[in-house]
Amino acid sequence: MSAALQQSWPPFVLIAGLLMIGLLADRDGLFAWGGTRLQSLPGGGAALLGAALLLVAVVTAVLNLDTAVVFLTPVLIFAARRRRVPIEPFLFGCVFMANASSLFLPGSNLTNLLVLNAHNGGSGADFAAKMFPIAITAAVVTAVGVGVSFRHHLGVHPAGGAAPVPAESEAEIGPGAIATAAAVVLVLVLRQPALAVLAVGVVATLVELLRRRVSLADVWHVVGLPSLTAAFVLTVALGTLARHWNGPAELIDGASGPETAGLAAISTVFVNNLPSAALYSAHAVDHSRMLLLGLNVGPNLAVTGALSALLWFRAARVVGERPSLVEFSRRGVPLALVAMAAAIVVGMLT
Repeated sequence: MSAALQQSWPPFVLIAGLLMIGLLADRDGLFAWGGTRLQSLPGGGAALLGAALLLVAVVTAVLNLDTAVVFLTPVLIFAARRRRVPIEPFLFGCVFMANASSLFLPGSNLTNLLVLNAHNGGSGADFAAKMFPIAITAAVVTAVGVGVSFRHHLGVHPAGGAAPVPAESEAEIGPGAIATAAAVVLVLVLRQPALAVLAVGVVATLVELLRRRVSLADVWHVVGLPSLTAAFVLTVALGTLARHWNGPAELIDGASGPETAGLAAISTVFVNNLPSAALYSAHAVDHSRMLLLGLNVGPNLAVTGALSALLWFRAARVVGERPSLVEFSRRGVPLALVAMAAAIVVGMLT
């Protein structure tokens, strides 16, 4: 169990720190400011959607995909409502783009950290350089795919005439913004940034608690400590199992890059990407980039693929939307397959 524990604790510590920092960034108005800028952009629904997906990609890369879906789902829905354009492209585009954009940095997705830690990977900058061709391909193809999938929605003219001028929303250079910048630097520079990022998140949170801009209830809700703890225990248990049972290792042992990505993607549908990462990364993997591609983009196949879908669904319901789980797969399956195919080709050439 010690090996599985050693592999698993840094990713969860890092994610806890990033979730706290995401809460503080929200309190500093960074996400609301981004939403206001979206609403102010000229052009129709397609231009607004393109800018929205770019915002999701950036927040996912920097602050983790779970942070992106929790805080940006409402922002994108409100932006669409204020511009009086159909909501569906923004609602589904948010979660699809978050999953597809979670390959840029180690902290972008918990699966990245589990695989990186298991293989004694280098710094965040090394990871970013290694993954960039695959990551940018998956993100760009998904963004284009979302636009194509929802092209009929985007062709609908805004109801009620011209879009209203959005109210001004200013971002504050406060603890959240400073902590976000610090976290990016730490993730890129340090080989093991978990404790450093957690320390930044804790210190910044204490500052905001003293200023009474956040409460302990806010922190508890966003970090989701019970869920995070349960996921950690499950990951350690599965990591321990995988070290004594060679079934998962034998499944991908000797598999080609495309086969590894396909097996990982299928696994996310049936057992979620986090357990899949724990099972597959207990032993050395020949095609770690392809493994991560399947684990990260595969969840666009079905809502069972990742925790991000559950968080997205909950965030959508908070603002009055009830996305269809069937529609998720109807739109997501072709998006995931095309994005993975393109990224596999690029990965084999780089």
